[in-house]
This record gives sequence, structure tokens and C-alpha cells, in this order.
Amino acid sequence: MKHKHTLAACFIGYITQAIVNNFAPLLFVTFQQSYRISLDRIALLISFNFGIQLLVDLLSAGFVDRMGYRASIVGGHLFAGLGLLGLAFLPDHMPDPFLGLMISVAVYAIGGGVIEVLISPIAEACPTENKESVMSLLHSFYCWGHGGVVLLSTLFFALAGIGRWRYLACLWALVPLGNMAFFLRVPIWHVNGTEEKGLEIRQLLRKEIFWVMIVLMLCAGACEQAVSQWASAFAEKGLGVSKTVGDLAGPLFFAVLMGLARLLHSRFSDRLPLHRFMVYSGGLCLFSYLLIALSPWPALSLLGCGLCGFSVGILWPGTFSMAAAEIRGGGTAMFALFALAGDLGCGGGPAYVGLFSGAFQDNLKCGILAAVLFPVLLLAALGWQKRYGKI
Repeated sequence: MKHKHTLAACFIGYITQAIVNNFAPLLFVTFQQSYRISLDRIALLISFNFGIQLLVDLLSAGFVDRMGYRASIVGGHLFAGLGLLGLAFLPDHMPDPFLGLMISVAVYAIGGGVIEVLISPIAEACPTENKESVMSLLHSFYCWGHGGVVLLSTLFFALAGIGRWRYLACLWALVPLGNMAFFLRVPIWHVNGTEEKGLEIRQLLRKEIFWVMIVLMLCAGACEQAVSQWASAFAEKGLGVSKTVGDLAGPLFFAVLMGLARLLHSRFSDRLPLHRFMVYSGGLCLFSYLLIALSPWPALSLLGCGLCGFSVGILWPGTFSMAAAEIRGGGTAMFALFALAGDLGCGGGPAYVGLFSGAFQDNLKCGILAAVLFPVLLLAALGWQKRYGKI
């Protein structure tokens, strides 16, 4: 096998990550109705997922070095597959269905965390000529995976019925389990074999620009997931459309436009400076939040979901690129901390929306309106970076 097979396994790894993060949110209303779980408790599932992934980020440097890349990435896919299988069986065979959901989420979140940590360095280490293009394509596969999860799940629900969602969870589990077998065979290189040692954590913590980048990562994760994780439930309950229409016009529209934004930036980055692209994206994100929350017409609110997906597409990878230019020699420690900050935003943003929605009788529009805090903070951090940063 060649490095092209390794890259293919990495692409499927990001699809697995998309399944882990985006399949369960399609069932939030079903969980609420079938198991009588309130939205604020369901919000804990989102925070728990990203919280476990954050913990794995913290611990990964130690166990990855001891276990090696191959054993770690294979184990990550195994946990992802087992967690999805658990989602199909545990809630119905435990005294408290919510506990079954939590256990399943914990298991696949461990796998998702390992995959998130390792996929990028494995792809980066492959002997390719245009690494920037490869990395842009790699990150876009999360978006296409997200869109595929929504589209195929929606088709399944339309044909087989929402009541058979457990069968679909088992089918989605085949993706990580199959890719686990793929990673057992493909060649794997190590990204840090010839690289110089990067800055230590205490050196990073003394840099003001590092903290600006941390805020950007927090806001990037929160801006993306605050809408993405609630898009299906918002369309179903908040706008009164059917589940099929809600899934297609909400999370699918969101995912496709997010992927499109990343592809456009990779093709035209030489014509539009990254900082300006990020500012435009932050402004569009703020506008989309207001459109979702304040529009009296469901069609405009659903349009806001799609616009939000386009607006957040570049925020996460753009912050990584900006940080690499601002903090020379940041190294592995810097990007590990950024992954932690991004995961914290991914978990905190949807939980914030869920808590505010619960406080207003499960009104998701109120939760989305409260979340305008995230794009506002992002724009403020970009303004600070423009004034005091190097780029």
C-alpha cells in the first residue's frame, strides 16, 4: 500500500468524526419524546461528548507516545464503533435510558477524541508534495461527512421510519469498524521525526497573542456547534416543519455550505487575506444568528442555518493558520492547546444554547439569540489581533 491509501483512511477518519458528533443530534427530539428527557438534559449529551474529547486531548500526548500512532488510531476507531453500537442498545436495557445514552456517548467520544488528535498529524506526515492542499481537503471531509450523515440518515428515516433509528446506529458503526481494519494495513509515518522542538507550554502562556488565539478557537468551536448541534431540533420544534424537511434544510444545508466555504478559501486564499476573510465570516455569523432567532418566517430562519454553516467554515482552520503565522515555533503543545480550546467551545456553545432555551420553556430561538455573544467575542478578538499582531 502507498501513502494515498493512508490519506484515504484519514479522510474516512474525519467522516467517522462527523458521525460521532452529528448523528445523535438528529435524534434529540426522538430522545425527548421516547425517553421523556428535557432539552436541558439533552444539552448535557453535547457537553459530555466534547468534554470527553477534551479530556482525551489532554491525555493523548502521553499514551500516544507509549502506544504508537497505529495502535492509538485503531483503538480510537474501535471505541467510536462500540459507542455507536451502544447507542442502539444501552438506553433500552438500563433502568434510566439517559444513563445508557451517556455511557454510549462517553465511549464514542473517546474514539472521537483520539481520531481528532491523530488524523491531522498522520496526514501531515505522508510524503505528499502540496501539504496545504491535502490538509484543506482533509478538513473539508468532516463537512462532507456531516452532510452525508444528515442526508443518508434522513433518507433512512423517510423510508424505514424514525422508529428504526437503532438499526441505523448499527449501520453507521460499520464505518469506524471498517476503517479500523484499513488502518491496520496502511503505512503510517510520524510527523515529528525531524522537526525541531516547539515552545513549551509556560512559554506560550506568557504570550498575549496566544491568549487571543485561544479566544478565537473557543469562539470558532462555539459559533459552529451552537447552531449545528441544534439545527435539526430547532427546525422540528421551533419552526414546526417535518423532521425530513428539518434535517435537509437545517443540518445538511449547514454542513454543505461549511464545506463549500473551506473549499473556496483553499482556492482563493491568495486573493483574499485570511484576516479579512475571518472578519467577513464573523460578521456573517452574527447576522445569521440574528436571522435564525428573530425572523418571523421559518424559511428565513432555515436560510440563517445555512448561512451560519458558510460563515463558520473557515473559523477553525483559519485560526490554526493564523496562529502558525503569529507564533513561530509554537509546535505540538500550541496546537494541542488550541484543540482543547476548540473542543471546549464545541461543548460549551450548544450547552449554553440549551440552558437558555430551557429557561424560556424550551424556546430554541431564545437560546440562539443569547448565543450572539460568541460571534461578537470572535470579532473583538480579531480586532485585537489586527491591531497588535504581526499579520
